[in-house]
Amino acid sequence: MIRKTVWPIVLALLVFASCQEKKQEKSALVYKTMKVERTSQAVKVGYSATMKGREIVEVRPQVSGLITKILIAEGQKVHKGQTLFIIDQVPYLAALNTAEAALKSAKAVETTAQLSYDSKKELRTQQVISDYDLQTARQALLSAQAQVAQAQAQVANARNSLSYTVVKSPVSGVAGMIPYHVGALVSSNISEPLISVCDDSEMWVYFSLSEREVTDLTMQYGSLEKFMQGMPDVSLLLSNGKEYSERGRVDAVSGIVDVSTGAVSMRAVFPNKDHLLRNGGTGTVVVSTIRNGVIVIPQTATFELQNKVFVYRVIDGKTAQTEIRVAPLDDGKSYIVESGLAEGDVIIAEGAGLLKEGVEVTMDN
Repeated sequence: MIRKTVWPIVLALLVFASCQEKKQEKSALVYKTMKVERTSQAVKVGYSATMKGREIVEVRPQVSGLITKILIAEGQKVHKGQTLFIIDQVPYLAALNTAEAALKSAKAVETTAQLSYDSKKELRTQQVISDYDLQTARQALLSAQAQVAQAQAQVANARNSLSYTVVKSPVSGVAGMIPYHVGALVSSNISEPLISVCDDSEMWVYFSLSEREVTDLTMQYGSLEKFMQGMPDVSLLLSNGKEYSERGRVDAVSGIVDVSTGAVSMRAVFPNKDHLLRNGGTGTVVVSTIRNGVIVIPQTATFELQNKVFVYRVIDGKTAQTEIRVAPLDDGKSYIVESGLAEGDVIIAEGAGLLKEGVEVTMDN
């Protein structure tokens, strides 16, 4: 009696378990799908970048001597013409005084020679002296005038040398570090500059695109010039991951491909009125391009095999593996499909990498 009661229960449990397995199997084959449509897509791509000031000048002394004064602090903002260093002026003042004294002496000789020439010129008119005497006096005057000119040049040279002891900033910007101290002996051939001054009112941000990317963009716009004109402003992600408040413009593209990297250098200019960007800094330039009338699919709908990209189209309720070609620029989340799909196709939107060819699927839009 017990056996007759147990067997129906066992059979019921087996049937229930079988139904549960079928339900689980059926639920495992439900995939999210999407219908392919054409749309406009903004593609944002980031490129590693380095920053340089618009102008970086190494300040070096033009004369030799001991540094007697340092009139700026490291990292200080300076303006063009501001005095930065004073080099010992004593020997250059002495040289200037000597040159000026020599000039006075030369001028005195010139005055005497002029008087002598004028006098002999009058005597020659009265035929008291010969032409030879007059010409001798004239040559003496010319020699004295040459001595004056030479002495004036020496004064100018001494004055310039003295002015070089006052080292001024050639540009406005931010001062770098100072490797020298008061009392250090410097000269025009020192290995390190006294200081570097960076004009950072604008920052030049350099980044590189692959040769293929530049070629694709150039073909898209028609020419490199049109690409430059039509390219939208770029943004900049700082090293802390935050976006810089100002937008930049790409103003230069190298005409040469780097043979070692296969990349083409580009330059974007960013305003830097708050001096947040610094020379030598790093960041990420984000380039945006707009594509109209294109097919856009999520990257989760694709899988790669032997460096090729595939999707699964749904045809008559079954998966059909399809190779596609995608645009080289993407935003990391979606692809622009250039070939392999047509408007109206239905594809698996998620989990394509887990499927196989010819699998029956239940669509869940």
